[in-house]
Amino acid sequence: MGERQGIFAGDDPFALARAWLAEAAASEPRDANAMALATADAAGLPDVRMVLLKEIEDDGFVFYTNYESAKGQELAENPQAALVLHWKSLGRQVRARGAVERVEGEQADAYYRSRALQSRLGAWASQQSRPLASRAALMAEVAKVGLRHGTDPERPPYWGGFRIRPSQMEFWADGAYRLHDRFRWTRQTGTLAWKVDRLNP
Repeated sequence: MGERQGIFAGDDPFALARAWLAEAAASEPRDANAMALATADAAGLPDVRMVLLKEIEDDGFVFYTNYESAKGQELAENPQAALVLHWKSLGRQVRARGAVERVEGEQADAYYRSRALQSRLGAWASQQSRPLASRAALMAEVAKVGLRHGTDPERPPYWGGFRIRPSQMEFWADGAYRLHDRFRWTRQTGTLAWKVDRLNP
């Protein structure tokens, strides 16, 4: 562990991930919090897409979506996920994987209220991941829900957050001649203690 100096220093992987994200926010052209999210259905068939990370908590990574979307259904069937945050401007990435749980109640309500009105109405209007006749049909539905819900809509019951509680995290930094630096943090489910290993590039 004495090798973990500079950008890899520290005893808290979530604090380290927050620090790297803050650095990336100053150098990435847009959406430094964009992450690839991998899920799998009940049969084990994997799926991956880009989503926006909304919070790095003391013990998890939080994002929001429609629970009836493809990812929401996959997480209901198989509540495990993996993520990767990659910042080309820094030559770094953070990977994590572990169990997933819903984020609802006041925390989800507060994030929903922080979104732009059109985004809040969009959450009501979009039947995410399901077939859509046309963009015009979607915009007509947004207008309809705007009339129905007004300028301060409540969070839809089928929309909220997910928290990934990792059992494994990896911090990677680009190295010359592809001799990268990699540190893997692992812990047993339900425990707080982390074991850190340097990995071959």
